[in-house]
Amino acid sequence: MRISKVRMLICVVSAVSLPCPLSLLAGDADRPASRRSLEVVAGRRQLFLDDEGIAQQRALRRVFHAPEKRGAVIRSPDPKRTLQTRTAPIWDETRRRYLLYVLGIEQNLWESADGLNWQPAAMPDRRIDMAVIDINDPDPARRFKAPLLNEGFAVSADGLHWHKLDLPAITSSDEGNFSYSPEEGLFIHTVKRGGPYGRAVALATSRDFREWNDLGLVFHADDRDQELGRQQIATRLAEPLLEPMRYHSPETYNVDVYNMGVFWYEGLYLGTPSMFHATGKVPNYPNTDGFHLIQLAASRDLKVWQRLGDRQTFIGPSRTGSGAYDLTQIISPSAPIVRNDELWFYYTGLKYRSNFDYEGTYPNGRTILVPGRDRDTGAVCLATLRRDGFLSLDAGGEPGELTTRQFKLPADNLFVNVTARNGTLRVELLDAADHVIATSKSLTGDQPRGAIEWETGNLANIVGQPVALRFTLQKASLYSYWFAK
Repeated sequence: MRISKVRMLICVVSAVSLPCPLSLLAGDADRPASRRSLEVVAGRRQLFLDDEGIAQQRALRRVFHAPEKRGAVIRSPDPKRTLQTRTAPIWDETRRRYLLYVLGIEQNLWESADGLNWQPAAMPDRRIDMAVIDINDPDPARRFKAPLLNEGFAVSADGLHWHKLDLPAITSSDEGNFSYSPEEGLFIHTVKRGGPYGRAVALATSRDFREWNDLGLVFHADDRDQELGRQQIATRLAEPLLEPMRYHSPETYNVDVYNMGVFWYEGLYLGTPSMFHATGKVPNYPNTDGFHLIQLAASRDLKVWQRLGDRQTFIGPSRTGSGAYDLTQIISPSAPIVRNDELWFYYTGLKYRSNFDYEGTYPNGRTILVPGRDRDTGAVCLATLRRDGFLSLDAGGEPGELTTRQFKLPADNLFVNVTARNGTLRVELLDAADHVIATSKSLTGDQPRGAIEWETGNLANIVGQPVALRFTLQKASLYSYWFAK
């Protein structure tokens, strides 16, 4: 879907009501949602992050879910040198290993068979901060692809020996992120540029890694971020179990976007903006003390973005004394990797604003370090989320009901991702006249890939015809549904 005109519209999603529809941003405002056609592709999961696929709902509330932290998975071999990442692990079928490029240390490339236990890999012949594997490129010499921040782009056959392309760079101040969707055949490169409140996100895309479309500024902080930011700063300063800020001055308070990973997920784009909360000016240095909170956003065209969960924190700080690294700075994860029924997010966790870990200098110029401050300050951390588990539609003791918009039935096997340990979910299939033509058996339990069985009706005879689904759930959480052949 392409948006003909970018409009400044801010949508807020609450836990008790539907967000304003992204579909309305595309010019469908005058057409009732129940009468607009919905594209449902076999194998693609239909989530409920917005109301794009919903015609009606009753007695349901939308609930935002944060991932579960699993701790650091790659630590720096030299604790005096901080390790970070700005990309996601990539599966190399040739090596039968995940590969991950990191920043801040000489050992640039790491590998793992399981995504948990990582070892140093062979050294690339040039510095690579972000890279993907392109399984669609027929040229084996271009299998690996990487943006070189403010330098251009490079390709490689093995991820070790790189060739710089004669392409202009996508300009950035000093931050970037990179992902690739084989399904869409789209490379997405986000960079940091100036916006209304400071740091903001610009974005460029390419389908062939030769021609790039620089969309310019697409995401930035707004007035609501400043209002919420003051509340977040006050909460942080009042919490004794969180790492304290060394510099604090209310006149310096500001929220901007430090970095943002963007990735294609089941038919739409998701972003993980790292919102930097500035708390105080650092003496004799052109920067501020502060901390990051990761949020979640969604878009259907990479230009107009909707915050999810009423701007709740998707990944926040760990407590001091927990042994965690993500005490203060949390840099955005890129695309997650799918492991069975989970999404694995790899992100940078930093204990402090590491540039400001000194008290001053001695007369001989040697740095006076903060007493007692740990020198091992950064690591690549892992957080896991139920697959499709960003938001769910929940029903309590009163049965809730959701009716989808009509779509052409793509296949005859229906699956759902639902939690109904103490409840039930039932499905009805409706024809173009809203008549019930199939009724399912009740489904219970925790069912990340629950197969729907039908008591009445036969879907095989109506594949390709216009239908809708009506879900009825009680004491249950519905995350997604999809069809398979």
